[in-house]
Amino acid sequence: MEEDIDTRKINNSFLRDHNYATEADIISTVEFNSTGELLATGDKGGRVVVFQREQESKNQPHRRGEYNVYSTFQSHEPEFDYLKSLEIEEKINKIRWLPQHNAAYFLLSTNDKTVKLWKISERDRRPEGYNLKDEEGRIRDPATITTLRVPVLRPMDLMVEATARRIFSNAHTYHINSISVNSDYETFMSTDDLRINLWNLEITNKSFNIVDIKPANMEELTEVITAAEFHPNQCNTFVYSSSKGSIRLCDMRAAALCDNHSKFFEEPEDPSNRSFFSEIISSISDVKFSHSGRYLMTRDYLTVKVWDLNMESKPLETYQVHDYLRSKLCSLYENDCIFDKFECVWNGSDSVIMTGSYNNFFRMFDRNTKRDVTLEASRENSKPRAILKPRKVCVGGKRRKDEISVDSLDFSKKILHTAWHPSENIIAVAATNNLYIFQDKVN
Repeated sequence: MEEDIDTRKINNSFLRDHNYATEADIISTVEFNSTGELLATGDKGGRVVVFQREQESKNQPHRRGEYNVYSTFQSHEPEFDYLKSLEIEEKINKIRWLPQHNAAYFLLSTNDKTVKLWKISERDRRPEGYNLKDEEGRIRDPATITTLRVPVLRPMDLMVEATARRIFSNAHTYHINSISVNSDYETFMSTDDLRINLWNLEITNKSFNIVDIKPANMEELTEVITAAEFHPNQCNTFVYSSSKGSIRLCDMRAAALCDNHSKFFEEPEDPSNRSFFSEIISSISDVKFSHSGRYLMTRDYLTVKVWDLNMESKPLETYQVHDYLRSKLCSLYENDCIFDKFECVWNGSDSVIMTGSYNNFFRMFDRNTKRDVTLEASRENSKPRAILKPRKVCVGGKRRKDEISVDSLDFSKKILHTAWHPSENIIAVAATNNLYIFQDKVN
């Protein structure tokens, strides 16, 4: 995005057949691991698909960067809570990778109620020559064993196995909306509408409640927690955002229960802009620390804001994602789109931010040059290695040839989930049941 802001190439897209796309195929989360070699997606059907990046070969150097399916497994199943007569969906709400310490990979995935720790490992050898079992694995008759054999490892086709190592359950009354791994890599937190719980990765039968905003009388409830995240390098610090548009920074050293925040970020509303929808559109749907830990990024319905942790009074930067929708809030309220929860991501150097919009558009904002671009992830104009053309939305008056009118935007096509490679200009964009991977133009 330095000079050619629009020279983003489509790299490869994981497209499921449109004719067979079901509700279960809709992608609900996308996440790169800490090296960017793996990319995981979760869907509404409870499945996790992990993609692995191709290694560069001498005869095909341009193939470096293509992601192919590495492992697919069923993470969560639909359940039924008989005590509350509630169905618990299998939909994966969030995936978070743990740093890699050995040959295996570990990730946390969560649905509305249960967090699971998965181990993904490779097997390319199998033991043969058991004494007590035959080649099919049946127990042999001891009378037929006359010699002692030494078992050996024989090469076999590579097998990738996913096993659930820990299950963290029964700690949330309300739906889990986010999980975050601490920088100590020993603990993580899970967040629902009213509470945040701290877990040790080794202990599944108890968690520690660190935030509880549930009022004594539920009729007095005025806000809910919408997202929470740990600081990238201070293990005692975390933030959580609320449906009222505020962000609270908490320090776990101050008290066991972090009901009193150490910093409070909120932009006072301009009274002249007040409307029936003000409170709904100010609700924060995502909060992310920058990689440096100095800044916070928040996404509400119409804007992305960047906050300096040392300045609570107002955001450092505000970017309009789709300001042309202000006139459409009434119809967006009627079709429930106004409650959509868009996510936002930083690039590896914290200089560019990305977030999604409607009509399969996603937006990028360069913090240094203040330039921005709207790009579209769609099957129609995404042939592999095609260059994406910037899109423009026309609000009123005469529409130019390459512009799209705000009245013809498709609100059923929305990009809620995106991810950015931790060190390179490679992005993953989930458009309903399709995953698109784009990279900077390779000369």
